[in-house]
Amino acid sequence: MFDPAGSSVLVVEPVSGGADVARLAHRLGMTVVLASQDTGECEIPAELRKITSVVLTVDTNDEQALSAAAAGHHEHSPLAAVLPGCDFYVATTARLAARLGLPGLPVATVDAVRNKARMRERVAAAGLRTPRFAEASTLDELRAAAEHVGFPSVVKPVESSGSIHVSRADDWAELAAAYTALAEDPELDLGRPMGHTVVVEQYVEGEEISADGYVEDGRVTVVAITEKVLGAEPRFVELGHLTPADLPDDVAREVISYTGRVVRALNVTAGPFHCELRLSGDGPVLIELGARLPGDGIPELIRHVTGTDLAAVMLAAGLGVGAAALPAFGRPTAPNAAVRFFTADDLDFYTSMAGWDELDALPNVIGRQLSIPPGVPIPQTGDCRSRLAWVRYTAASHRDVRAFWRSLDNLVVPT
Repeated sequence: MFDPAGSSVLVVEPVSGGADVARLAHRLGMTVVLASQDTGECEIPAELRKITSVVLTVDTNDEQALSAAAAGHHEHSPLAAVLPGCDFYVATTARLAARLGLPGLPVATVDAVRNKARMRERVAAAGLRTPRFAEASTLDELRAAAEHVGFPSVVKPVESSGSIHVSRADDWAELAAAYTALAEDPELDLGRPMGHTVVVEQYVEGEEISADGYVEDGRVTVVAITEKVLGAEPRFVELGHLTPADLPDDVAREVISYTGRVVRALNVTAGPFHCELRLSGDGPVLIELGARLPGDGIPELIRHVTGTDLAAVMLAAGLGVGAAALPAFGRPTAPNAAVRFFTADDLDFYTSMAGWDELDALPNVIGRQLSIPPGVPIPQTGDCRSRLAWVRYTAASHRDVRAFWRSLDNLVVPT
């Protein structure tokens, strides 16, 4: 039996699923090393700092500086695994793992799971269903892209996340306005500028879902299909996720088959993946794929519904062992689970959240957290930055999941 106790794992910026990996590593007796800017939105939470043995304080967006800091640590305290703490560092950690001689994704192709333009190119080259698309870095290139793609279209930054600056455009004026808003946005995302390069792609009608799973020994396994609840267009803010999605068996089989082909086309060779799809009239169509843990608490939903711990799967892949060597597979605890996010588009800020504390008395609520505290200005961005809070819960059926979702409209009210 493989025992990871005593070995060290480095997690780069644990602002998302990487925090779960760090917590698991600590429970397994591993030494946790974090590389982080450790300031602003990257500041390491107190509870995570407590279980961390070493913090490498470095500009994680400076790959050369990060690599030097990690290599210096590795020289005197060898690392057994290097893992990304969020989507931004998937390619970076693959190159770092290769430099240190540790398991990781293939360096030659890893950029295709971060850069949406390269992703589209590889999927199209594999002959898979994909929307028309074009890349643009200037307004002139944007106009050429619009002529190629047509309307309605969707514009998105090539390397952002969280649906930030993803917008539908029904004509040239809307497309140009969306691009200009991105190009002129002074805010940084984990210390990174938004950039000027986008993908313009054909708008795909249909329900949006995610297929989450992992790759091991060349085999692609889809663990769960989750329904995504989106806000009003032209933005695509994610208001919640319901696991499992309520799909006919034949549709679920097609999703699993298509997802496997996408994963192989993008050369994801090990570890977890989060594949976002739209169910078009012609079948599943890729929105994007991340070679990492899903965000928004989806791993917890999957753990409750399937018993599979994707954080353990990710840690196992980083260590170069099979997922069964770690506590990756357990018993389901509920047939259905969901997370709902709360927004308040009509408020600039809120002073109280009626019904918030009362949620703890409900037996099906498994977690809750405020993302924007009372009195703090609410960003009017129409993406993940404008979500006030989240609640996670379980249910006995898909019908019950939806019923409780609706009941939250009256149970929790920001004012």
